[in-house]
Amino acid sequence: MKLVCDRLSLSDALTMASGVVASRTPTPVLLCLKLVAKGDVLQISATDSEIGLIATVPNVDIKEQGEALIPADKLNQIIRACDDSTVTISVERNLATISTESSTFKVYGYEPREFPGVRKPGDRFDFEVDAGTLRRLILRTSFATARDDSRYAISGVLVDRKKTVLRLVATDGRRLAVARGVCKGSDGDTTFIVPTKALSALLRLMNDPESMVRIARDGNQVVFQVGDAHAGATLVSSVDERAFPPFEDVIPKEHDRKATCDAGELGGAIRRASLLTNEESKGVRMSFAGKQLTLTSRAPEMGESEVRIDGIAYQGEPIEIAFNPQFIVDVLKVIDSEQVMIEMKAPNKPGVIKVGNDFTYVVMPVSLA
Repeated sequence: MKLVCDRLSLSDALTMASGVVASRTPTPVLLCLKLVAKGDVLQISATDSEIGLIATVPNVDIKEQGEALIPADKLNQIIRACDDSTVTISVERNLATISTESSTFKVYGYEPREFPGVRKPGDRFDFEVDAGTLRRLILRTSFATARDDSRYAISGVLVDRKKTVLRLVATDGRRLAVARGVCKGSDGDTTFIVPTKALSALLRLMNDPESMVRIARDGNQVVFQVGDAHAGATLVSSVDERAFPPFEDVIPKEHDRKATCDAGELGGAIRRASLLTNEESKGVRMSFAGKQLTLTSRAPEMGESEVRIDGIAYQGEPIEIAFNPQFIVDVLKVIDSEQVMIEMKAPNKPGVIKVGNDFTYVVMPVSLA
């Protein structure tokens, strides 16, 4: 194999693919990237046996078609360290020579046939959505997943598509995030659960918000094709086949207390009030009355705080309710909206944060008694 390509284009593709490479594994080939040069395209594949990715570098000058299996970390380090505009890669047996005008590196690789491979997508896709919308839905939900759980599949994100309505849902048992968007597809429905690692890798592929992402469920895997098949990237992930909890039952249907706040002002107030909390007293009390919101916290042998926000829009009887401040800060980071609505029923009932009809966040209160 021998090829000449633009170094920056190659570096971008290597960065995307390396995000999937296994961090620790007794199988050396899973620490490698497979390069396939054919026609005028270079395909770079990576897998950790659960997630696979194929990144494409177009307009490559292929001198000799072929394939190679090269350690990902060394290949990435070399391409990043060089500052020339083009790079030449040639492979004889398992020895890769990477050269620019001023540098030459020789790296030992492995037999390409030892690589487990990444399943390439077919022509059938269930639905498609623009990258900007999908990126927003992922960011608004993936933060709320659980680190680990053996009963339900809450360490991943539920993707639920009904005709042209796409919902992503995540929960860790103490909070629930539901984000909605519009997609294009057939009249059928599609539902599956994606591991958060796969979604993190997918986010790195969606640099152009206007590019389309085509999605298909294929047995126990799901395929995401970002952009054009000739110049884009394809991510293949296993799906979590455990059951997702019945989340719709958790969303409160009626509230008689509603507050509309400036998201930035609320986030700053929560962070200041949480300065005097600890593991034993990890909660901020929110007191709504009239047009004022008062946030207080208290920690034994540490002290107490009080932060006020004036001029909020509030409807209903006064209420005092406490939340884990990190759960509120987390959601305010991702909603990308100037205003948020907080709905409440009682101090011991879940609170709901909404942004229009496209985002619902349910969070359980904490007791500070």
